[in-house]
Order: sequence, then C-alpha cells, then structure tokens
Amino acid sequence: MSEFKFPTEIIELPSKGLLYPEGHPLRSGKVEMKYMTAKEEDILTNQAYIERGIVLDELLKSLVVTKVNIKDLIIGDKNALLVAARVLGYGKDYSFSYNNRQYTVDLSTLENKSFDESSIIPGENNFPYTLPDSGTPITYKILTGHDESKIDAEIKGLKKINKDNSPELSTRLKYIITSVNGSSEPKDIRTFVDTYLLARDSRALRKHIKETQPDVDLTFIDDSNEEIAIPINLNFFWPDI
Repeated sequence: MSEFKFPTEIIELPSKGLLYPEGHPLRSGKVEMKYMTAKEEDILTNQAYIERGIVLDELLKSLVVTKVNIKDLIIGDKNALLVAARVLGYGKDYSFSYNNRQYTVDLSTLENKSFDESSIIPGENNFPYTLPDSGTPITYKILTGHDESKIDAEIKGLKKINKDNSPELSTRLKYIITSVNGSSEPKDIRTFVDTYLLARDSRALRKHIKETQPDVDLTFIDDSNEEIAIPINLNFFWPDI
C-alpha cells in the first residue's frame, strides 16, 4: 500500500518570530502543522499525560511538523497553535459554558492581537518597564514552556514543604522579572518580589504584560456586551473527555 501524505497547514505565530534568536526555527514566525488523526485522540485521552499536566504539550509535539522544541514557544504562540490544532482536528465551532450559560464561538474568526513591534529588539525576549507606584525600573520576559515547567516544579516543591502555602503568583513573578534596578541576580529579584514589590505594582505589571504581549485574542463578546475569555483546556479539544 502506498504511503499516505498527511495534509498540513502553515500557522502564523502572534509574535511573528521576533522574540526568538536568529537561526531559531521559530524565527520565521510560521509553523507547519498537520491535521489531527486517531493517534492524537489517543494522546488526548492518555491518563498518564493528563495526570502529569503535559497532555497539550504532547499533542503539539505530535502535530507540529516544523522541527522545534515545543517548550521554546512563548505562551501566546503556543495558544495560537492550540487554537489551530482544535480547528484542524474538530472544526471551527467551539461550545463552552460560562456562568451557567452555553456559548458557541467560531474559532476561525479569532485574530492575533496587535502589539508594538518597535518595543522589541529582534531576537531578545526582554522588555523595560517602570513600576508605576514605586517608580522602580525593572525588565521582564514573556514566559516560555521551559519557564512554565520550572514554575510548576517549584510550586509543587513549596507545597510539599507547606501544603497550605499558595505561592503561585509570587513564584511566577520571580521568573517573569529579569532585573530590578539594573541587577539581574536571581537572589535580588526574589528578595524584591518577596519583600518590596507592592501589590499595586504587581497588578499593574501583570495587566501591562497581558495587554502588550503577542498572543491570540481569546476574548468573546456575548449578547449582553460582556467580555468573556475563551478557555483553553482539555475540553477545548474534546468536550466528551
């Protein structure tokens, strides 16, 4: 029997590849992805992957044809590939519940968010920002899959020491912030986050990153003009799982 050739699509990354180093396969701003098959459905239902929280990464590893480490992707680019995977696998119509109401959104209408390309030094994932309340100058990065894995591992370790501890937010900030007052020493960054970072400044930084980072616009406006964030989770691919 002759070998089948899987159809593929070229997916445009929200970052346009600008945050990846010269020579990196993601620098082109495009990724080739194949259509889902029964093999990928097996991945989606793999209990070991689900329990370890890696099922979506494993799915993308199987679907992405471009030779790339999935963990190199910044979060917004990964979101774009997950949306594309859902459309190629199960179609453009996605139904979900929010506040006890059912919504259906056409995923093919989602667009990449616009961002200020002039703020990016090509090949560098590092941005300046002055915390508005304290006036402290910092730099920050857009998290990648590598960062997310380190954050998850650190949080799990902290919870083993104290099960009532809930360090998610502060731990993420310690990876997001890359320098404080010109110092990029991890010790200085961690001390700043734990001791000196005002809640108002923390919130302002997170809001700034959310508004300016390359990503897919995952907002949906309902009939009452309420803005709803479209959830990307396991049910995003297969509501019956």
